[in-house]
Amino acid sequence: MATDTAPLLLTPGPLTTADSTRQAMTVDFGSRDEAFIQINREVREGLVALCADPAEYSCVLMQGSGTFAVEATFGTLLPRDGKALVCINGAYGRRITQMIEIMGRSVVTLVNDETEPTDVATLDRMLGEDSSITHVAAVYCETTTGMLNPIQAIADVTAKHGRELIIDAMSAFGALPLKAAKTPFQAVVASSNKCLEGVPGFGYCIARTKDLQAAAGNAHSLSLDLSAQLAGFDKNAQWRFTPPTQVIAAFREALRLHAEEGGVEGRGGRYRTNCKTLVDGLRALGFETLLPDEQQAPIIVTVRQPADPNFDFKRFYDALREQGFAIYPGKLTQAPTFRVGCIGQVFPADLERFVATVKEVLTAHEIASAAP
Repeated sequence: MATDTAPLLLTPGPLTTADSTRQAMTVDFGSRDEAFIQINREVREGLVALCADPAEYSCVLMQGSGTFAVEATFGTLLPRDGKALVCINGAYGRRITQMIEIMGRSVVTLVNDETEPTDVATLDRMLGEDSSITHVAAVYCETTTGMLNPIQAIADVTAKHGRELIIDAMSAFGALPLKAAKTPFQAVVASSNKCLEGVPGFGYCIARTKDLQAAAGNAHSLSLDLSAQLAGFDKNAQWRFTPPTQVIAAFREALRLHAEEGGVEGRGGRYRTNCKTLVDGLRALGFETLLPDEQQAPIIVTVRQPADPNFDFKRFYDALREQGFAIYPGKLTQAPTFRVGCIGQVFPADLERFVATVKEVLTAHEIASAAP
């Protein structure tokens, strides 16, 4: 919850966390302590259980932000003579492409506008025309806009052509449905501070165990080598390099709260209600959302800024911040927007209060219309 010094974070992460999750960080653990090793085990097993068969998949934890885990995944699993096709309709698909280019590995792109989902028909055609493509990379929820990409259709087409799929599920994992048995993937990547509502500090890759093991020696980096990290976990259940101990302890508590809320279905249900409350409320004030409802993931909503000459984003942001709400600026270059998150320890009543506060700010700033 928001406090006198900390606002409610209506952002895509870091986000507002539960009191018990923060409390779990008050205990110091040694990285080789048996108690911490047990926490690692519970976290890794709990993450795999959310999306895959533990007989086939393993979870590898990686220090740093989610971007570290994404780069580690492609550096480990994309062969040096492989070729990736990256589906792009926002900043995070572009970031994956940049990573692969820096690694010196082959990459092609399927680019759609930021307001369009990935074109699966074009993906099908590109895979049919280029047999050298070994991997497809797709972003499940593109945080640039809040776009919900058609991950099931992408997985089906990728599997039809016998290629491997790596999913960036950073803003989806734990709230949107994803099971390897239904949506075949080689690997899925996410981080601690998104829909599972932990604190920032590590990312994770859940991938086929045999593929991680077979990738030994393939990584472009010493520290971003998931195969070596897995080997370390298998050997002594320890990290190769200093782990974020308190962050891992907090995440175990976050996983417990996630299960208590009803898992993916329960957490995703609350986020969907949050999103509807937010969108309905802002539209009632005259705002327009960037995406149509069928393309909107219940994670973060991009809103077009009002055209009214009295609207100034920084002034708007500061006024909301003073009332206990933190939002995000837009990430688009084609239109002025701002973004409001629906995730974290945020509930429908919070979004109702937020919409009421927005209305007050519009009045105070003499903004006659919220229309773009």
